[in-house]
Amino acid sequence: MYRYASSVLFLASVFAFQLSHSTEVTVKDKDNNLCLYANLLVNFSVSYDVADNKRETAMFELPGNVTTDGSTCDNTSSTLKLNFGKGHSWSVNFSIKGKTYQADIITFSYNLSDTAVFPKSVVNDTLTVSVKLHIADVVVDTCYSCKSKDMIEAESVNQTLWNVLIQAFVINNSTSENITSCAADVPSTPVAPTTHPTTTTPAAPVTNSSTAPPPTPTPTLPTPTTGKYSIKPDENSTFCLMANFGLRISVNRVEMNFEPNGTTSSGSCGVNSSQLVLTSNAMTIMLTFANDAKKFHLHALNVTGKTSSGVAFSEANTNLSLWEAPVGSSYMCNKEQNYTITGLLNLYTFDLRVQPFGVNKGDFSTAEDCQADAENFIVPIAVGVALLVLILIVLLAYFIGRKRNMASSYETL
Repeated sequence: MYRYASSVLFLASVFAFQLSHSTEVTVKDKDNNLCLYANLLVNFSVSYDVADNKRETAMFELPGNVTTDGSTCDNTSSTLKLNFGKGHSWSVNFSIKGKTYQADIITFSYNLSDTAVFPKSVVNDTLTVSVKLHIADVVVDTCYSCKSKDMIEAESVNQTLWNVLIQAFVINNSTSENITSCAADVPSTPVAPTTHPTTTTPAAPVTNSSTAPPPTPTPTLPTPTTGKYSIKPDENSTFCLMANFGLRISVNRVEMNFEPNGTTSSGSCGVNSSQLVLTSNAMTIMLTFANDAKKFHLHALNVTGKTSSGVAFSEANTNLSLWEAPVGSSYMCNKEQNYTITGLLNLYTFDLRVQPFGVNKGDFSTAEDCQADAENFIVPIAVGVALLVLILIVLLAYFIGRKRNMASSYETL
């Protein structure tokens, strides 16, 4: 094998589902010819130890600013290695088998001493996990494409890949226009029903005693329990982030209430960005807030977990503009709200109040009401104005009538 220099490109492309930034890289061989190409999105969810025998979860994505030092190419095997942050790396090995190639192993190394990613970690080691990647039977001189999500689980680490486009063995210094799609992207072909000759039998008349059973109604979830969450910079400080809300998520039309009982909260507070991570038995929700000096808003939402039937999911949007309010105040919306986060994920909020910046004395500041709550005041205000106008009309009619009566009295005299 050879060790090669490489060039790295970053595309800030926006996708229909996640609106996340993809990472695009090229690797060149010793003759400066293109030998490996990749454009993909990867989300990481890592559980790690903190003080008092507790665990927290860090959720982050593969950035665009990566290097490919350690990537290699030859005629029968290739390695794509992406280095990022403070000592983190993600790599995948490819091998050729006849007229096809496959991905063998993904190796992810993460440095727990990176406090920006793993705050309060009690371990400073660099840990490594290796898992099998389900990419096989890719025809040589084609690009492997998979827009669907592929969640890869390992101990303490979940990796979600999507919008993947890779060609491990590039021929003639140019990526191929031919595609080998993953099975999840290939629509299933419906099988035509098999018909058999049948003998028609007259149907028995339907009577009241043999009516068909009514359809089973779709169960309605109860209103989610309101959870109260807060973040402190350290044990001796007051709250720097506060959030109260009930949450319900809908993933591919499967609805689940987020249960605050037993949920652990973690996160961080910064000048321009604050983060709240909620981890329950069923899912992990990461909310990232941005501060532009005048107003704050919910900038990113990442939800990872499993449905009640055991189906894993991971949905994210890093380009949101929700829950906007002036810095130094809180945002409040008591009414139920429904937000479309991605094509598969919807978020429902109940009794919402958040303040990710400028919390004073451990309590919420004056609230900026959402439009739905503000509309609650329109009807009583309109009724009050109508009553006031009606009273003025009655008074005006009274004085006009009285004036006419007085004028008639003067004329009589």
